[in-house]
Amino acid sequence: MNKYSYMLTVAGIFAVIGVLHALRLWFGWEGIIGGWPVPQWLSWVAVVVAFFLAYQGWQLSQKR
Repeated sequence: MNKYSYMLTVAGIFAVIGVLHALRLWFGWEGIIGGWPVPQWLSWVAVVVAFFLAYQGWQLSQKR
């Protein structure tokens, strides 16, 4: 696997993570990690960070 396909794969993974967090916010799903209820605002942060990392990975995969 070369670095361009690796970056594209990473971008796809982060995009899926961003979509899942957005769905959690849209449907109001509850998140619990180790008995700790994860607040909704944390998913807002995760959406922004995940989509930013997906965008950066996609940008890096396009550089040749």
